[in-house]
Formats: sequence, structure tokens, C-alpha cells
Amino acid sequence: MCDSYEPSKGLAILKCKCPQCQSGKLFNFPFYNLNKFMEMDSHCKVCKLKYEVEPGFFWGAMYVSYALTVGLMLVLGGFIFWVTAGKASFWAYTIPIVASLILSSPLTFRYARVLMLYLFSPVRFNPELAKK
Repeated sequence: MCDSYEPSKGLAILKCKCPQCQSGKLFNFPFYNLNKFMEMDSHCKVCKLKYEVEPGFFWGAMYVSYALTVGLMLVLGGFIFWVTAGKASFWAYTIPIVASLILSSPLTFRYARVLMLYLFSPVRFNPELAKK
């Protein structure tokens, strides 16, 4: 059995972990807790990294969220088009797309922030801070 820690950036993104130590949780509550799904600490509990690297950093997550939402709309619209062979009515497209966007908004919010931290911040993984 291997006892060394092998970091996985993709797995850390999926689990919403800190980009520096890949151990600390970014969010305090699960995404299905609709009253508190947005709550996150200002610093990592494991490595003490300050998540907001500059004032207003997470405002950019709106653009990432927009891209995720448009992608979801295109995939769902394409799937409906494929299933119905293009003979679906306006409402056959609108209702499932709007319902899925409403249901996925907590995840879209979270992953927009996570992707902002991983892709657009200067923070990089530090194996010395990784929790083993």
C-alpha cells in the first residue's frame, strides 16, 4: 500500500477543497442546505490560506457561473432536440431548462467560486501543507 499523498487537482475541484493544501473544505455546509449553501470561511482551516486573494475577487465568479449556465442550457437544449427530433414545442424546451437551472444553481454558484480559485488566482498546491 502506498503511504504517500498523491494530489489530484480534478478531485480537489470536485470535492470543493482548498487550492493550496487540497485538504480544507471551502464551504461550511452541503449544497443541498439551501439556506446556507453559500457560506464559506474567509480562510482555510488547515493551511490558513485567505480565499479572497484581493478585494472583490469573487465578483469574477459571475462570469464563470454564466459560462456554466450557458453550457448547461446548450446541452439540455441539444438533448431535447435530439430526443424529439426537433419537433418539440417552445414549452417542451423552456420548462426543463428553467427547472434544471433553478435546481442546479447552488452547484453552479459553488463551482464558479471553486474554478475562480483554481484557474484565476495565483494560489498553487503546496505539498508541504497537504494533510496526510
